[in-house]
Amino acid sequence: MKKKLYRSSTDKKLCGVCAGVANYFGWDSTIVRVIYALLAICTTGFPFVVLYIVLAFIMDEDDGLIDTDANDITKE
Repeated sequence: MKKKLYRSSTDKKLCGVCAGVANYFGWDSTIVRVIYALLAICTTGFPFVVLYIVLAFIMDEDDGLIDTDANDITKE
């Protein structure tokens, strides 16, 4: 089955973009948010703000129906 990138509706702070990226790659959403924030601060923020807004518009929201943790073998 082909994976699709969705904005998270359950683990979101603003629009769910960072949580969606984290779910897609199987990473922790907090780590993705910290990396995003550090990159935004180090590059004066503007490119990453634009990227976030663009991704928020083009990524579909998962509507809470997609079990993003179904393939996570680390959870018990």
